[in-house]
Amino acid sequence: MNAAHHPDIVVVIAQIAATLIIGAGLLQNGVYLLQLVIAQRALASDPPEPHIRTLWRRSVADAPPIALLAPAYNEAQTIENSTRSLLALDYPEFEIIVINDGSKDDTLGVLTRAFALASVERDYDAPLAHAPIRAIYRSAVSERLIVIDKENGGKADALNAGLNLARAPLVCSMDADSILEPDALLRAAQPFVEDPQNVIATGGTVRIANGCIVSEGRVTEVGVSTNIWALLQTVEYLRAFLLARLAWSKIGALTIVSGAFGLFRRSVLIEIGGYALKTVGEDMELIVRLHRHFREQKRPYRIAFVPEPVCWTEAPETLSVLARQRARWHRGALETFAKHRDMLFNPRYGRVGALGLGQVLLFDVMGPIIEMGGYVLMPLLWLLGLLSVDYMLAYLALTFALGVAISVGSLALEEAELRRFPKARDLIVLALAAVLENFGYRQLNSYWRLCGLWQWARGVQSWGEMSRRGFRSAAVSAAGA
Repeated sequence: MNAAHHPDIVVVIAQIAATLIIGAGLLQNGVYLLQLVIAQRALASDPPEPHIRTLWRRSVADAPPIALLAPAYNEAQTIENSTRSLLALDYPEFEIIVINDGSKDDTLGVLTRAFALASVERDYDAPLAHAPIRAIYRSAVSERLIVIDKENGGKADALNAGLNLARAPLVCSMDADSILEPDALLRAAQPFVEDPQNVIATGGTVRIANGCIVSEGRVTEVGVSTNIWALLQTVEYLRAFLLARLAWSKIGALTIVSGAFGLFRRSVLIEIGGYALKTVGEDMELIVRLHRHFREQKRPYRIAFVPEPVCWTEAPETLSVLARQRARWHRGALETFAKHRDMLFNPRYGRVGALGLGQVLLFDVMGPIIEMGGYVLMPLLWLLGLLSVDYMLAYLALTFALGVAISVGSLALEEAELRRFPKARDLIVLALAAVLENFGYRQLNSYWRLCGLWQWARGVQSWGEMSRRGFRSAAVSAAGA
């Protein structure tokens, strides 16, 4: 530190600010490294069953029926492919309930033409409130498919409507623009089969479908996108799901099961009042509320993450759409944290209060402020002569080196244990992306999260438009070859 020409108080303030920023950054990266170690040990000690026939023989007799709930709003581009993927799932007994949530495009028309929908009557209880249902349809192509047409109420409202109509003991909440692997349901249901008394929810891995080839509702060829934003998100999703969610589920502190793919005991969701309305983070809020409910009642329970079930989703390929998505996600995390903030470090809520919500405090509440503050403040202190250039360069080198190590480590763990990318070229591209994302993309994410914090502080509730291109089909791939 160079303080010869500055008052002592300014020097002290500068030292405190620099120490807090560096300490918080080291703590964040330390948590990432801990998650990497826990995830590696979890996969090594309990590797996924590689053969679906073995899994089928082991689970089929005890696999409970499942109702898949797929809310759809303006999903005309992807709804047919994703619905076909659901109909092709390998599972003994399941029903698909697509909820058309007042779409303004041709979502309902696409479903009607593709699956020969006809209006039907269906008796159901309505313990959960939701926007009015206009009509209920059943497919003449497959009796497994039910379509609800209702007035727009948002994703949580649509899921509550699906919960009311579902008859199976387990429900799978997902996005209508997603594609499930054929064995995803069987694998996600495994914890319910092995521990039926305690397991109340499971989540699976979500992967980026951009760059993959989709045929008849299935991902037939795994690849990586040539779009830089989708490519960077591929690495980001690997780190988020394989590290954070697997590690935190192993220690009982998982605070989110992705809305794109989660399996729940229906009776438990009805018991806690279903999905919370007027929130943009309904998936995270639901999981935290489940933790609260069971801990307050002192009932044993378990929320598990299963790394092998894969749900493929289309990632934003434009900067504007991606920015809106990330700001919205951050608003959702902050809403949940504010609503359940009394659980933080409260011994009554155990590890989920100390570690789960503690991570939300460190990464979501303080994280973007600290990280962006560091990028701005450290060079400023150097320019003012309050910070030596060696000190500043050491901070930046440590920040970027740890970020690269964690991203590359996530990719290496995925390849060693799950082997989802068959081409060596794709792995090389992803490795380069794992390095690149730390130089610009990570900083953009922090800025978008700051925007989300500002929106949350102002009470913004809108979702924003999420435009879709649709999945890449085998026919399109052959035409472009």
